[in-house]
Amino acid sequence: MAAHRKPKQRSLSGHTARTAATIALAGAATAIVFDGTGHADPRLTPAAVKSKVDALYREAEVATEKYNGAKEKAESAEKSLGELRDEAARKTEKLNSAREGLGAIAAAQYRTGGIDPAVRLALSSDPDQYLERAALADRADSRQAAAVTGVRKQLREIDQLRGEADDTLVGLRSRQAELRKNKKTVTGKLDAAKRLLSQLTAEQRAKLTGDGDRASRTAGRDGSLGVPAKAPDSRASAAVSYAYKALGSPYVWGATGPNAFDCSGLTQAAYRSAGVALPRTTYAQINEGQRIPRSQLRPGDLVFFYQGISHVGIYVGNGQMVHAPNPSAPVRLAPISQMPFAGAARVA
Repeated sequence: MAAHRKPKQRSLSGHTARTAATIALAGAATAIVFDGTGHADPRLTPAAVKSKVDALYREAEVATEKYNGAKEKAESAEKSLGELRDEAARKTEKLNSAREGLGAIAAAQYRTGGIDPAVRLALSSDPDQYLERAALADRADSRQAAAVTGVRKQLREIDQLRGEADDTLVGLRSRQAELRKNKKTVTGKLDAAKRLLSQLTAEQRAKLTGDGDRASRTAGRDGSLGVPAKAPDSRASAAVSYAYKALGSPYVWGATGPNAFDCSGLTQAAYRSAGVALPRTTYAQINEGQRIPRSQLRPGDLVFFYQGISHVGIYVGNGQMVHAPNPSAPVRLAPISQMPFAGAARVA
């Protein structure tokens, strides 16, 4: 019998061996990156961290304004839904009363029976009294017909209200889904910025975020920068005054005061204090009032930045604004030249 032989082990050629080694090294590198035990990228410089963090904050601010807009619409839809349901309940109660009235009429007719009117007239001992009662019955039948028509109309109105409520509920759920999506985007961007900043020392972070600039954070509360330029009217003056009092307040996305703000939340709160209702978002606020060229800015004007109109501040004169920058810095004074200018609006 022929002996069974083991198959020969094929040796790897030089090219195959190099390929296998490359794949193995790549796999090892991937494993290091994904299991969190190493970093493929070198440590970023402070300047690179600032660039990435600034970009993340801008992206988060865009998502924040979308969140604010969706929240405003969701709240409006929720209010409308409540009003529609209340109105439907009131009409249903009225309908039930009308139905009870019809039921009483029908019961009375059943008790009197369905004798032909001519027969009843013939059998009546008092034909004149019968004719009088018959005339009253005709009028009652007319009222009954009107009542039936009214009930039918109420049923249609209730059906319409319920349909509107169903449509509003669908819209509300859509807005709520949009809220969750935008919230996830915002928190993701802010967490990424926080992780990047954690790579820096406290001194580097203070330098990059401007936390060392005490004047920009506290001016106005202690009068260190003096009185702002005179506003053109009482409402603008009240808004500017509110903005100065808010200096040093923390930035919190989605906040509208009184103790924390995001950028459009600050401008909305400032003008609310002056008795003016501004919409919630930057891209809605820019369409309020009169559009103003940069050369004609006056204290109280709203100033907007970036191509997507994602940031806003309140102009206070001398090329300065009060704004809520981002989570790394509180409400502060800053030059309007600090960011790409996109437009301005004077609140009417």
